[in-house]
Amino acid sequence: MDISEKFVVVTITKREARVWATGTAKGAAPEKIFAPASPNEHHHRNDPEGHGRGEGAGEPAYFGDIAKALSGASEILIIGHGDGKSSAMLHFIQYLERKHADLAKKVVDALDENLEAMTETQILAKARDWFAAHPR
Repeated sequence: MDISEKFVVVTITKREARVWATGTAKGAAPEKIFAPASPNEHHHRNDPEGHGRGEGAGEPAYFGDIAKALSGASEILIIGHGDGKSSAMLHFIQYLERKHADLAKKVVDALDENLEAMTETQILAKARDWFAAHPR
């Protein structure tokens, strides 16, 4: 898919990224990219928040897949949640700065939102609001 000269919206958690490369119109469907399962994940089945998992397990492959999906974007809006070490969004931005400086320069903003409480429709509305407030 050619996404050159397009605004791309990415949501990212430790488990999943969703990439809207086809626009932010109502009903647009994202590409979903899943983090590899941690080898120790079966030990934490009863922990829905994923606490106790090895920090960073699988991040390079997962983040590389996301970066590949973004490779032709002109501008990237990232939406995630979490603070400090628990923020997959922060880790991804740092990954881009280290490994894909060209993509890091295309990140126009990073929004901290409670993704677990938002539907895809609400995420797209948030992205449309952001782009409307920041005309090009």
